[in-house]
Amino acid sequence: MNRHKISTIMPALAAALASQSVLFAEIKPNPLFTDGAVLQSGQSVPVWGTARDGEKVTVEIGEQKVSTTATNGLWRVNLKPLTAGGPFTMTLTGDNVVTVNQILVGEVWVCSGQSNMEWPLQRADNADQEIPLANYPKIRMFTVKKNVSIKPLAEAEGRWVECSPANAGGFSAVGYFFARDLYQKLDVPVGMIHTSWGGTPAESWTSIEGLGKDPELKAHLDAAQAAIANYPTKVAAYSEKIEAFTAAQVAWEETVNKPYAAALEAWKEEVAQAKLANQAPPEKPKLPSQKPSSPEKPDGNQNSETTLFNGMINPIVPYAIKGTIWYQGESNANRARLYRTLFPVMIADWREKWNQGNFPFLYVQIAPYRDQPAEIREAQLLTLAKSENTAMTVITDFGNANDIHPTQKEPVGHRLSLAARALAYGEKIEYSGPLYQSKVIQSDTIILSFTHVGGGLVAKDGDLKGFTIAAADGKFVPAKAVIEGNTVRVSAPDVKAPQAVRFGWENVPDLNLFNTDGLPASPFRTDVN
Repeated sequence: MNRHKISTIMPALAAALASQSVLFAEIKPNPLFTDGAVLQSGQSVPVWGTARDGEKVTVEIGEQKVSTTATNGLWRVNLKPLTAGGPFTMTLTGDNVVTVNQILVGEVWVCSGQSNMEWPLQRADNADQEIPLANYPKIRMFTVKKNVSIKPLAEAEGRWVECSPANAGGFSAVGYFFARDLYQKLDVPVGMIHTSWGGTPAESWTSIEGLGKDPELKAHLDAAQAAIANYPTKVAAYSEKIEAFTAAQVAWEETVNKPYAAALEAWKEEVAQAKLANQAPPEKPKLPSQKPSSPEKPDGNQNSETTLFNGMINPIVPYAIKGTIWYQGESNANRARLYRTLFPVMIADWREKWNQGNFPFLYVQIAPYRDQPAEIREAQLLTLAKSENTAMTVITDFGNANDIHPTQKEPVGHRLSLAARALAYGEKIEYSGPLYQSKVIQSDTIILSFTHVGGGLVAKDGDLKGFTIAAADGKFVPAKAVIEGNTVRVSAPDVKAPQAVRFGWENVPDLNLFNTDGLPASPFRTDVN
């Protein structure tokens, strides 16, 4: 057979094989709908997956039975609202039958962000006490495997894991404590979909459509569009880079690592001999060069615009959820002013993609740390006014000046659960510390009013701390602050015509303004610019 005939036959053969694979394709649910899943109660529940094009797919759970037809290999049905409980079995029938077992119905939350959300329970400060007690079979966690993508993906890799002393140590600590407190209060199953990645900025977690919503984000949008435009070229070059990288690895192993390993063994022997001879040990040999680094994939990395939305958020949309808890901002701290725009845009973007209304979005204000400026906490505070149905958990009393990862995660999860109980479940409780509302200037004093005073304002352990005051010259000096009812009166002897007050306006503030519910006031400034 000549070369021309081969070239014309091969595409036809490939097409035939492809059609055969589609013809015999089996019905398959999205990985979120696998054994041990938790489904959201009280609202419509989308269920979706893949199948042969044109295949009839029927989903049964409880007394419900819903059918659809796969189009372009995809199918989706919407279950009517389910009642909390279980376990249930879900049966999916098409050309084949798939059974999903041990399904619970309850409350489902997404927990996302960067390293402080990713931080596992086994590294929390009270892990030794908490893990042996973590026997909650009706709490399950689905941890999305880290994944970067230039385009929105349809499936996430992961599995539902039951909360037990054997498994809980690997859970997100904040997610665990949040779920535990909700479960103990609501007495219904709780499912957490954990999708986070340490050291990542908010623009990575925002879709390209979201980045296009505000002109202030143009630079991020341009970067995302450029990445897409350059993708084919990067793909073409990637195979060559991998080939060169593989060759460099082999060369490094032969010419650098093996001789170094031999030198290291010889050094150990020389050290042993020197010790026997009571002589000074020889200097340890140094590795001449580091192992070659793998080339970056064409999709970019976890800090590139949209890549984590595409790889770790889009695959879980539109799974029915009650809301989201979020702990991130450290990686945007050096661009805090832009975060005022970016963060609300990201929240709106997620809500638009999920198409489940303005679900509660609860987030943690960044903890005090030497390299985290006050402006990032301010950007988070300002988001409350820009994004409805949101709440901010303040943790100024649990920071660590020398560690960006404070290990006290239980109070973080607990305070987030208070916000969930109030916003998502309508419980009449105080869920936030005092938040600055307004000021009135009276002679040489500024009187501050707050929301979320709860049962009243209190100074914890002594006189109020952390307040500064300035006249029109903008020179802030330490101030005396006194609680008067639900207000705080601020003044300083040398400031006769005060114009502005700041509270906790430093990287590591030392603060003690709380409400009687034990929740700390957020840092703020009255002179926002």
